[in-house]
Amino acid sequence: MAWDLALWILSFLAVAAALGIIVYQLLCLSDLEFDFINPFDSSSRINRFVLPEFAIQGVLSAIYLIFGYWLMFLLNAPLLYYNIRLYMSKRHLVDVTEIFNQLEPEKKIRFYKLGFYLSLLCIVIYR
Repeated sequence: MAWDLALWILSFLAVAAALGIIVYQLLCLSDLEFDFINPFDSSSRINRFVLPEFAIQGVLSAIYLIFGYWLMFLLNAPLLYYNIRLYMSKRHLVDVTEIFNQLEPEKKIRFYKLGFYLSLLCIVIYR
């Protein structure tokens, strides 16, 4: 029983950290859109947090798999697959030269991730 409590506290902290990373990336993209920051600084700030976000998602999915929370693992599996596919095809980092062309798709992806992490946070808080 104590392990379940530790698991859900760890899950809450991990989801809150991933949520913070996504919000920070969205802020960097919106600052770039309104020309408050140059493309190099924006892409370097975003790229600094891409791998930690992927690591948080991977560890969270692995913890759910190890402890036997199959539904939570299945909820995380599509985003985990998407992140692995991006990393394997080497498209996980934001390119400085293409950031203005990819601004709307990048924001849309981050908004989808924001919605996912918000719903996951509600589920973790409920559990």
